[in-house]
Amino acid sequence: MLIKENVKTSVDSMRPILKMEGISKTFSGTTVLKNVDIELYPGEVHALMGENGAGKSTLMKILSGIHLPDQESGAITYKGERVMWKDPLIARKLGVGVIHQELNLSPNLSISENILMGTVFPRNKLGMVKWKQVHSRAQEVLTSMDSDLKAETLVSALSVAQQQIVEIARALSYKAEVLIMDEPTASLTDKEIDRLFTIINDLREQGVAIVYISHRMEEIFKVSDRYTVLRDGECIQSGPIMETNPDHLVSLMVGRDLKDLFQRGASQYVKTDMPYKPVIEVKNLSDSTFVKNLSFSIYPGEIVGFAGLIGAGRTELVRSIFGVSEIQQGEVLIEGDKVSIKSPIDAIKNGIALVPESRKEQGLFLDMSVKENILMADLQMFIKKGTINWRKLDREARDYIKNLNIRAASPDQAISGLSGGNQQKAVIARWLSTNPKVLLLDEPTRGVDIGAKTEIHKIISELADAGLAVLMISSELPEVLGVSDRIFVMHEGRITGELEKKEATQEKIMHYATGGH
Repeated sequence: MLIKENVKTSVDSMRPILKMEGISKTFSGTTVLKNVDIELYPGEVHALMGENGAGKSTLMKILSGIHLPDQESGAITYKGERVMWKDPLIARKLGVGVIHQELNLSPNLSISENILMGTVFPRNKLGMVKWKQVHSRAQEVLTSMDSDLKAETLVSALSVAQQQIVEIARALSYKAEVLIMDEPTASLTDKEIDRLFTIINDLREQGVAIVYISHRMEEIFKVSDRYTVLRDGECIQSGPIMETNPDHLVSLMVGRDLKDLFQRGASQYVKTDMPYKPVIEVKNLSDSTFVKNLSFSIYPGEIVGFAGLIGAGRTELVRSIFGVSEIQQGEVLIEGDKVSIKSPIDAIKNGIALVPESRKEQGLFLDMSVKENILMADLQMFIKKGTINWRKLDREARDYIKNLNIRAASPDQAISGLSGGNQQKAVIARWLSTNPKVLLLDEPTRGVDIGAKTEIHKIISELADAGLAVLMISSELPEVLGVSDRIFVMHEGRITGELEKKEATQEKIMHYATGGH
């Protein structure tokens, strides 16, 4: 394991491999970066932190040649020479690699072709590719990472974690000396994350400078040597990671103290002597794959958290309730009446809404505007005689944008241009437009910054206080403990524990999550 004190000493005695000084960037009159400085040293992991919209991605796009900074704005010095590459291919050839949060691989090609993409493949006299040499060259890179992947394998056959390894291998194939990792663990299991950290430590020992972007504090303190915090496009502070703590970093990112962040107080829900029925009751439910004989109820105004390890069956549960997966046995009751749910349309008609786990793949229409995304689920109410009433739709969308504090330039802005937190709020707004009785939330704050997370928690709490029954899945135990009124814990498709808010602890949740009773 790396000794941070030794790294600090070596960094202090080195010259930075790369310096960005006074970098500014403006888009359409809006300043997104203002005089930002950052230094990267060989063999260090540098955590770049900040809320979504703080300027992290723009800074890294300038570093990797995708964007140019404003004219006469600052300087970039690489290996002692001033540079300003105008093309990401130039940056890559000079040793600057990027591993994007959204993996950028071609699934229909082999690992070899993905790793060596952009290079000249060896050919014989007839012009045919020497595939044996191509696979051998790629296998050498994989072997240097201690990976057991076979270079001939199609990328489509790989898990997300394995694809992450291929992305890293691609960067190493052109001898990256600066490597940018943007939320590299967002879709990985704990075991896969440990494997990634081993690779990062190997790269560190080889002298690679790594920019590590993540919202997960535990990772930042486990893997990083130094940090830089951006807020509203400005550099707030940099320093050794050992000289700070999570609370301090959060306060730097959001500009206020942790005690000012949202904490759900006592719920209006009282379990005993309730004069009304549960909003939703699930009785002995099993699906066709993983969920086994689950029963629970949620009352008006209650937030029920579902915790468990990856693969416990939580997502499969809400997909069954929402009609995405087939219910093999059991029943669902809404306000005491048994309902038949064979599709999401049936679920929506019965007052059930689902904010899915992956907003980009399952929750958003990325080519459409903010207002179209918000009102897509209830579009019919804006159509009369086959014509959409755009004025009414625009007015309704503006109300949701205002009420949920969605930061968008206008309702007509493309949803793809919003930060992750604002995209998530737009997805929540869409389902609120259907006037649901039950709101199912699957990892509602995954991939959003601490400030947006606080706003989403506040929205969820206000919806519960207005009478909605909320089922929230989260893999972050502090989130489950902080927001939920009750907590169910799942293990291998079954509920293994139920905890009231006042008795719940991380230790008790983990006990049930690992199969304890």
